[in-house]
Amino acid sequence: MKKAVVLLSGGLDSTTALYLAKEQGFEVYSISFNYGQRHNKELECAKNIAEKAGVKQHIVVNTNMDAWGGSALTDESIEVPEGDENRKDIPVTYVPARNMIFLAYAASYAEVVGAQDVFIGVSQVDYSGYVDCREEFIKAMENAINMGTVCAVEQGRKIKIHAPFMFMTKTQEIELGMKLGVDYSDTWTCYKGDELPCGECDSCLLRIKAFEEAGFQDPLQYKK
Repeated sequence: MKKAVVLLSGGLDSTTALYLAKEQGFEVYSISFNYGQRHNKELECAKNIAEKAGVKQHIVVNTNMDAWGGSALTDESIEVPEGDENRKDIPVTYVPARNMIFLAYAASYAEVVGAQDVFIGVSQVDYSGYVDCREEFIKAMENAINMGTVCAVEQGRKIKIHAPFMFMTKTQEIELGMKLGVDYSDTWTCYKGDELPCGECDSCLLRIKAFEEAGFQDPLQYKK
């Protein structure tokens, strides 16, 4: 069976990507990151999702990106702002070079387990202004990975980065996920790690809007 590494945060996008990889016949190896983020709620979800989905192996990489901060998600001195669907600037929840770092780890993991496919749930349609969610960046990372791995350079086994939601709205993604049988009650989207999602941050607003537009009930309860 062909193998794939799926970046699994425990959020809506990565969980849908995991189920899509399974539907496409891949044996899934999932990778999550404890990178010094504000809370570990998503990591708990990722563990449960991986178990329910029956992935071959689920690993958590520890890396202390909070050592330099620079984001509301890794620096306690920066508050998570209320959501703004009309925001045009890069939000303070952007974590500098996060997807670059994550994809580098995923490529290393893929090379070891013999996977030639890596799935990541990014979109440049509903991407909150994050520059590392664009197709241009994904293609550049794929090229760099295939110039710097033995499997690609010496063995002819190039690694393909799949970003299946790149040009899909989150509404379309949820519609697909429902067809794939994704249980979205297992996912966590909020930037905050309280008992209930806040319902006010950018991530919550995007999720709430997408479920409404898709015509499905969001299984999560919100503070507001």
